Amino acid sequence: MISKWCKKNGLETKSQYHPNLVNEDETVTRSDREIFNSLLCKVSSSNLQDQKSAAKELRLLTRKGTEFRALFGESPDEITRLVNPLLHGSNPDEKLQEDVVTTLLNISIHDDSNKKLVCENPNVIPLLIDALRRGTVATRSNAAAAIFTLSALDSNKVLIGKSGILKPLIDLLEEGNPLAIKDVAAAIFTLCIAHENRSRAVRDGAVRVLGKKISNGLYVDELLAILAMLVTHWKAVEELGELGGVSWLLKITRESECKRNKENAIVILHTICFSDRTKWKEIKEEENAHGTITKLSREGTSRAQRKANGILDRLRKAMNLTHTA
Repeated sequence: MISKWCKKNGLETKSQYHPNLVNEDETVTRSDREIFNSLLCKVSSSNLQDQKSAAKELRLLTRKGTEFRALFGESPDEITRLVNPLLHGSNPDEKLQEDVVTTLLNISIHDDSNKKLVCENPNVIPLLIDALRRGTVATRSNAAAAIFTLSALDSNKVLIGKSGILKPLIDLLEEGNPLAIKDVAAAIFTLCIAHENRSRAVRDGAVRVLGKKISNGLYVDELLAILAMLVTHWKAVEELGELGGVSWLLKITRESECKRNKENAIVILHTICFSDRTKWKEIKEEENAHGTITKLSREGTSRAQRKANGILDRLRKAMNLTHTA
């Protein structure tokens, strides 16, 4: 997933940049180290113009190749020096904030060691939360992308989830800026792979935001995949019922041309069907009118077929109980 994101956004990965090298350190020259140390001195100085010029250069250098990303991974102190200008004052310079956040993103892409180092720095996650809340659109998008990248590590998923970062991500998702929304969705999805983060996302209002956008046909591919994970939480099922989710989930199941969307919709409907018997009538009416679920049980993905058959079986048993009574 991350390699696809890098390719889409024009970032070099280690294998792209030096495919035949085994020892990454061999690519770091003495000149690289001198430039690196000089830029860190400038970015952590008290002069705003020096900070801005150094941050811009570090952003470019960590984007173009792996050498400077590797240098950041040598010590946690280097990360602290990078973010230092954003730790003082309540209103950071917008361009400086954007360049520092984007450099953090570039560093995190390098390898798992860098991801761990960046995420465990006590300054980074609060800085990213602040960037999500009040950065430029580009800064907020890159902050979300950094969270997505850092969350590739399971230990980071838990650490980031505990920080309270899901709420600003969900708020940004609700705003719906097209330049940021896919990075935000990717970050939320990756964080919610960790089960404990699903309850946090539900608590922070994700179901309402996701439901509203999906029902309006916005970013259905990305958001439906998140919702399919969240319905493992009972509160998400309850909220979907209150939001009238069954009707638009049935519509997706019936009308979507995307097999993955049909699968995710029927997965959610299956959970609703087995958790809330008050929705059986609406599902049965859809089946009687269009044969939607029967069709999916024959033509969907293997997972979709299993879930569709599970719903049909539940509806048949409900009918038998009614007739018996």
